[in-house]
Amino acid sequence: MEYSGLPQKQGLYDPKFEHDACGIGFIGNIKGKKSHKIISQAITILKNLAHRGGVGSDPETGDGAGILIQMPHTFMKKVCKNEGIDLPEENAYGVGMLFLSPDIEKRKVSMAQLSKIIEEEQQTVLGFREVPTYAKCIGAGAREAMPRIMQVFIKKNESLKSVIDFERKLYIIGKRAESEIRCGEDADKYFYFSSLSARTIVYKGMLTPDQVNEFYLDLKDVDMKTAIALVHSRFSTNTFPSWERAHPNRYIIHNGEINTIRGNVNWIKAREKMFDTDLFGEDMKKISGIINEDGSDSAMLDNYIQALTLSGYSLPHAVMTAIPEPWENDTGMDETKRAFYKYHSCLTEPWDGPAAVAFTDGTLVGATLDRNGLRPARYYVTSDDTVILSSEVGVLDIPDEKIIRKERLHPGRMLLIDTNEGRIIDDAEIKKIEAEKHPYKEWIDNNLIELTDLDEGTDEFKWHDLVEDLKKKCESQPLIDQNRVIALESLFTNREPEKYDLPLLTRQKAFGYTWEDVITVLKAIVEKGEDAVNAMGTDAPLAVLSEKPQLLYNYFKQLFAQVTNPPIDAIREKIVISTGTLFGSEANLLNPSSENCRRILAESPILSNGDLKRLKSVNRPGFKSVTLSTLFNVNEKGDMEDAIENIFAAADVAINNGCNIIILSDKGVDESKAA
Repeated sequence: MEYSGLPQKQGLYDPKFEHDACGIGFIGNIKGKKSHKIISQAITILKNLAHRGGVGSDPETGDGAGILIQMPHTFMKKVCKNEGIDLPEENAYGVGMLFLSPDIEKRKVSMAQLSKIIEEEQQTVLGFREVPTYAKCIGAGAREAMPRIMQVFIKKNESLKSVIDFERKLYIIGKRAESEIRCGEDADKYFYFSSLSARTIVYKGMLTPDQVNEFYLDLKDVDMKTAIALVHSRFSTNTFPSWERAHPNRYIIHNGEINTIRGNVNWIKAREKMFDTDLFGEDMKKISGIINEDGSDSAMLDNYIQALTLSGYSLPHAVMTAIPEPWENDTGMDETKRAFYKYHSCLTEPWDGPAAVAFTDGTLVGATLDRNGLRPARYYVTSDDTVILSSEVGVLDIPDEKIIRKERLHPGRMLLIDTNEGRIIDDAEIKKIEAEKHPYKEWIDNNLIELTDLDEGTDEFKWHDLVEDLKKKCESQPLIDQNRVIALESLFTNREPEKYDLPLLTRQKAFGYTWEDVITVLKAIVEKGEDAVNAMGTDAPLAVLSEKPQLLYNYFKQLFAQVTNPPIDAIREKIVISTGTLFGSEANLLNPSSENCRRILAESPILSNGDLKRLKSVNRPGFKSVTLSTLFNVNEKGDMEDAIENIFAAADVAINNGCNIIILSDKGVDESKAA
């Protein structure tokens, strides 16, 4: 726990299951006018959100709090001059807010490694500055885990034409530093960038809201000015606090939790091999592993938003992709916008859960709500061009005569302020702009295929090609076991039986049917055409603890919210829930293209025999299916494990031969073969 506040993985505990729920707020000047007053007001908002934060047995050690602001150039110029660091003009340098080891020798090694990485990326290290802090105001637990907090100043190479090009280079430096310093041979487990940017900077830590501007003395300086400030008070309801898990993150602050986080992260890891963009070019390999799995669910979403934004997505586009509004059953939605969401659903899944998210890149600032609207977010617009958004009202004392608008975020809707243009861009306008950037409707109409539009043909797949390819591989790779080849050949060539000789009861037992399933569930469906009424929840024992044989899939359970999810009525559920399932190959998420939506769409994940026939005999450009048997010999020791390995190997062969729909068949069970 020495550096992160998190225990190591042990027994039944794993830190990857951590979640948090928090208080969020931002304040911004619509016209982009910078002032120290914005920081003071943001700190007041934060203090008024203290009840949304958490503390442990030591009331002076907080779960985490912090503030994100625009780069305060005047302030940085002043303090760097005192340190002998000569800063160039605004946007020509970046600042990294660094957590480092308290051990001076380890710290020196980390700083030297970082300087080397910066130079290898053709940028210039201008110097380091120790951030002045007042540690006496924080609790003993926070002090015990406290890193040494430094700032590194990096000059932009003149070959980089724009600030966004420089942001990409800083991102590469940060990703390299994470892997080479934090996870390298002489690992500095404290090493962490709160922020590394030419546009924004983050001051955060294992603090209570009242401690933020007492601990960070920089925040009291009147020369520190900004037009945008995001604040966050963390409540780790079932987690442990740490310095780096405090918010703000680099682009977002988040109240709630992401229930789909493990799936989201796994899918991003799977897709990274296809990521490619001219904006990074050969540097793409340096940023692999874009999701830092040591982070919280919020930090992982932040990693995703940052990667999309620096890869060519606009910030609103990235947020719309990650947190889409409910679009499938909204009959009043514009078809262009619907096509935008439908196209992106072919590329990536929503990061779903009860969530309110505020975001900024230093110019744009905004917020959005999850499709269910399960987290509160309210905002005021005042006559002096100020927007204040928070988890609740009353975070700032504002005279009524100055308030020109009171509103709340609606489910799936976005609030966006562009401080360059000096205006609020409403939800409809920003989404219209994003939806019209590419001909999404044309791409969808020409490429996305409804499963019901496919013919129920006969299975005419040429197995011979797969088997011959397998035999050639065996000849060229003598290490491949001949028995493996025979086993794989049987997976491809075994035909499903035309009829079953086993009694119905035996087959029901083989597939895990119970008397209760038949009497209480199936009977109601067959006789009345309706689902049986059951008590909420389940008291069925876990398969892993059962003394009776269990089906493989009984060992897996869906994850649900760990904190608070209010019940959703059936009407709203119909609007927000999607059951669509896609088949076929994905393409490059970072390159908008008609090929990205060349998929087959089924309205339900439950497929009829007719649906399976359509998939088996699919005869459309870009699609090729194969059926693999999942049966194994129950009388041979270890055969289940061998069978699974054989399925993996067979799938590889099929994919190498152009198959992109793999059907796993459990037909043909008998006395010696189980699925």
